[in-house]
Amino acid sequence: MATKTKKKLVIVESPSKAKTIEKYLGRTYKVIASLGHIRDLPKSKMGVDVDHDFEPHYISIRGKGDVIKNLRSEAKKAKKVYLASDPDREGEAIAWHLSYLLGLDTKDKNRVVFNEITKDAVKNAFKEPRSIDMSLVDAQQARRVLDRLVGYSISPLLWKKVKKGLSAGRVQSIALNLIIQRENEIKAFKPEEYWTIDSEFQKGRQKFQASFYGENNKKLALADNDAVQKVLQKIDKKQPFEITKVVKKERKRFPAPPFTTSSMQQEANRRLNFRTRKTMMAAQQLYEGINIGKEGTVGLITYMRTDSTRISSIAKHEASVLIHEKYGAEYAATKPRKGKMPEGAQDAHEAIRPSSVRRTPEELKSYLSKDQFRLYSLIWSRFMASQMTPEIMDTMSVSLEQNHINFRANGSKTKFAGFTTIYKNATDKDNILPDLAEGDSVKLTKTDPAQHFTQPPARYSEANLIKALEENGVGRPSTYAPTLDTIQRRYYVKLVARRFEPTELGEIVNKIIVEFFPDIVNITFTADLESELDGIEEGKENWVEVVDEFYKPFSKEVAHAEENMESVQIKDEPAGFDCDICGAPMVVKMGRYGKFFACSRFPDCRNTKAIVKEIGVICPKCHKGQIIERKSKRGRIFYGCSRYPDCDFVSWDKPIGRDCPKDGHFLVEKKVKGGKQVLCPNGDYEEAVQK
Repeated sequence: MATKTKKKLVIVESPSKAKTIEKYLGRTYKVIASLGHIRDLPKSKMGVDVDHDFEPHYISIRGKGDVIKNLRSEAKKAKKVYLASDPDREGEAIAWHLSYLLGLDTKDKNRVVFNEITKDAVKNAFKEPRSIDMSLVDAQQARRVLDRLVGYSISPLLWKKVKKGLSAGRVQSIALNLIIQRENEIKAFKPEEYWTIDSEFQKGRQKFQASFYGENNKKLALADNDAVQKVLQKIDKKQPFEITKVVKKERKRFPAPPFTTSSMQQEANRRLNFRTRKTMMAAQQLYEGINIGKEGTVGLITYMRTDSTRISSIAKHEASVLIHEKYGAEYAATKPRKGKMPEGAQDAHEAIRPSSVRRTPEELKSYLSKDQFRLYSLIWSRFMASQMTPEIMDTMSVSLEQNHINFRANGSKTKFAGFTTIYKNATDKDNILPDLAEGDSVKLTKTDPAQHFTQPPARYSEANLIKALEENGVGRPSTYAPTLDTIQRRYYVKLVARRFEPTELGEIVNKIIVEFFPDIVNITFTADLESELDGIEEGKENWVEVVDEFYKPFSKEVAHAEENMESVQIKDEPAGFDCDICGAPMVVKMGRYGKFFACSRFPDCRNTKAIVKEIGVICPKCHKGQIIERKSKRGRIFYGCSRYPDCDFVSWDKPIGRDCPKDGHFLVEKKVKGGKQVLCPNGDYEEAVQK
């Protein structure tokens, strides 16, 4: 009887990645998944021995017993074991933990890395396995230990002095601090009045817009209506304006480089309205592999955690060939511009790009979910655009004058679309002026003076906050999504109209950290620390020394805070009505998901009620209850009847208390681009957009 041939075992993190890779490697390999990390620091205690070189005490993650048992069993049967976790610090640490649990030699050449999950990339990677890179492992270990020291030192203090369940961390504390600093700027902002005069001019039958510039060719600011009236009094509406200067130029606009993790998160947030977590989830799925019919399961994009804009020569060539075929030689850049690397960028991987540009979004649409398709389209078009020629625009600047009063008009027209053929901004529109020449006369047909006030800085969106963290050198691509997730889960901030607003709880926590742990929220200090952590990765720094340098002063701050930090009482506000169970006054309490009404006799009386906002409209279904604003589990606002569950009326759109004149159905207010619109859900009636 023939003995069964032993297979080579490959261990990856996820089942979908395992499925994709096994298809490429053939029968002599078996690919299984570790389902992420299998060892970590314990949750119940610090798990770091600060007296013995910060030695971490790792334990097998609870619930992973069966996975570990299966991994050991398969490793024993295997001819050879390969560790093919993701090609970053985290992946290297997973490989190191696996080698420990399976009794493998870390110096063995059993580590396989690939930047994309395609047949060629995977097969080539297995031709050149390497040993585990301990510099990468140490860099991950240093970050994990530092975050544990910070979190498990400050969090218990917050529990004791403020409220149970709170936490603090290196990057999340800075993110929270940035949001609160911006909020303080908004509160301190004093609006200033200013005016503009936008006017309409006519040459022949053609009309065009121009704006007031100044007097005697000197720019003049209009502070109030009196200043506007002085200008208007000097204009003779019966007399023409003279064109005194026409400047025509050709302007080039170059494409942006391909995506890094950060720029992908920002652009997906702006263009697709994706939350950072959703972007990374969809990107992970595209990277690990999707079944696309005849080709089977294939990784559609390169690795999605990178801070490099570098592109392989093979990918550049493939893109160039496709651009020549599809758009023509004039659209293909001979020397695509290289993106400027952010300070501290590692350049370990390529930029995020399609594994093959031949797989166009249209061809893959039927195989992808809606989210996967939208993100893939964005990645594909951004990469293709980066390899294309610039957009060429004809611009025209015109100066108009009458009685020493100056107006200016600016126009632009696309001469050659270049990369904007496939990657256009919604705001990119031509503003075409008539054919004007110096000495021409034009007629003033309308003036429109308008009062404005300077606006405070905008609150951070997810995209802007990621950009601010990246520009300040705080955190790294893999940390942004969990950081934004944590500050929302802890209810330190809330998203209102896609912008971050700090909560009362967030302000309290930030105040404590600023007072007692100033280095934690010091951007320069944190950015320098990030650079040192990157130095460990490059083998230039010793991880124990880096951690020790941080911990010595930090431990003194912790001791000082324990002695001097006063307890903060989050006072309950009176709700203004009594408990309908025991008659005691109800109060407003702060909970994990925001404020709610609760009985002041808690825990003797556990009556609670959600805080609801009436919109002043009677329920169109039962005609008894009030319509109230509610929130779904995901934080999305919807409208329901106050008599629920007796009346089950719900609507995503806001009822306005009027019925449709055509069919009698209740009308709703719906958000549209440019404002709001009143319409009938049956589609028979709609009113003009209310700006």
